[in-house]
Amino acid sequence: VANKGRGALTALGIIIGIVAVITTMTAANGLANSFRQSFSAVGADVVYVSRMPWVIVNDFFLYRNRPRIDLQEAERLARNLRGRAVVNPSVDINRPVQYRQATVESATIIGTTEKQIIVSSAVPATGRFLMPFDLQYRRPVCVIGYEIRERLFGEADPLGEEIRVGRHSCRVIGVMEKQGSSFFGGPNFDLQVFIPVSTFEKVFGGRSSGRDVNIAVKAPSQEALADLEYEIIGEMRKVRGLRPGEEVQVSIETGKI
Repeated sequence: VANKGRGALTALGIIIGIVAVITTMTAANGLANSFRQSFSAVGADVVYVSRMPWVIVNDFFLYRNRPRIDLQEAERLARNLRGRAVVNPSVDINRPVQYRQATVESATIIGTTEKQIIVSSAVPATGRFLMPFDLQYRRPVCVIGYEIRERLFGEADPLGEEIRVGRHSCRVIGVMEKQGSSFFGGPNFDLQVFIPVSTFEKVFGGRSSGRDVNIAVKAPSQEALADLEYEIIGEMRKVRGLRPGEEVQVSIETGKI
């Protein structure tokens, strides 16, 4: 009887193990599909350069003490890759956004450049996106996400209106098309406000603010993505003036699953 009982428990254990593996594989497939859907909005032919990896599987402290990427480094990388890839730096912060009595308590404010809509598939539904002269003159203008428009303006036209972003004002010049949320409760792309990165530096602080600059580098094709990763590492070594053997201390990610 004891042997039969042990045999039954062994069989039950095997069945539970098989079910767990199937469940895990199903969840993994769902996660992969969600990742693909999210990256369709930010670009599958884009290499992302950041201080921290997207998923930390080792000791967090290995990455915490890395030097921050700043805008000057992003600009030098852009110059080094000119003609080979499109480089777009961005930096973000969460702040309330207000128009008259309507408020969105926590919107993602993104300081970026006119190249944002090149590295991303998202484009304005109405109005326009940022232009080089907006960055050059640090203009107080913004492009708002679809849900920001709905919650602040309802059916009214927001173009030309002034909104409060934190404690600062900016004029709405465009509204992004509807994009929705990213995978597994990640950032809602429709709750974003884009402002010139130069304006972001002016109102929220630059190098001394302690915020990470992230860099998106669009490859000329998906086939060129792997080679571009190696190029970026080499160019970042030059940008930081590293000696042979010194670690570049940046994370390189792509939207390929």
